[in-house]
Amino acid sequence: MHIAILGPLDVRHDQHSVVPSAAKSRKVLATLVVQPGQVVTVPTLIDELWGDDPPRTAATTLQTYIRHLRVNIAGAGYDAREIIGTRGSGYVFADPDPHLDAREFERLAHAGQDALRAGDEATAAVQLDRALALWRGPALVDVPAGRVLEVEILRLEELRLTAQEACFTARLRLGQHREVLGELAASTARHPFHESLHALLMLALHRCGRQSEALAAFRRLRTALTTELGLEPCQPLQRLHSDILGGQLHELGAEGLLATVRTATP
Repeated sequence: MHIAILGPLDVRHDQHSVVPSAAKSRKVLATLVVQPGQVVTVPTLIDELWGDDPPRTAATTLQTYIRHLRVNIAGAGYDAREIIGTRGSGYVFADPDPHLDAREFERLAHAGQDALRAGDEATAAVQLDRALALWRGPALVDVPAGRVLEVEILRLEELRLTAQEACFTARLRLGQHREVLGELAASTARHPFHESLHALLMLALHRCGRQSEALAAFRRLRTALTTELGLEPCQPLQRLHSDILGGQLHELGAEGLLATVRTATP
């Protein structure tokens, strides 16, 4: 069964979707499929569905949601009680061969980051591009996440941001500074306090001969940090700004500065 959570929830066999239209049933399915093969306890599911204010009928209502999910899965030609199994005090999505897009993303992202650390930028860029192409929007964008799902969503979004940063780094090392400018500008707009992304944008602009825009990118970041957080940019980023301002930025020095910006960024 194909499970997609990097965007709207999609769980299907061939062309038959088993995702229910009801919001709470969809939330139960999402909570089960984010970790296929692992038991999710009844208290965990109740917490995800209702937080601190569960109804007295919570356990019975949960059983109704599970029943609805099993009906959908049976319609796809599966043994529904095998796919959503009861295990002790909980339930498990027990498809013997699930294809989860988040797992594929993590595999490709880790391979790309390993290649980048090994100095193989071409392989890194390919693997990271493939990983990022699996995203169809924010993770589980159509599921009203509670406390349990929110943790997984935040984890995945952080991994996505790390993969984007690594991909930009690989492509800049390959000399693709013009090609990444648009994506970098969009990423810094989405993450106005992210110092590493701003450093990469500044370097890409500098390599395109757009020094004034590189300096403007630094000023935008500094304004955001000081106004919203009361912080100054990290020292390596300030040095990158100074080197661009003074026309003293060299390629080897730029790589070293980027590395220290990543280390200094919380």
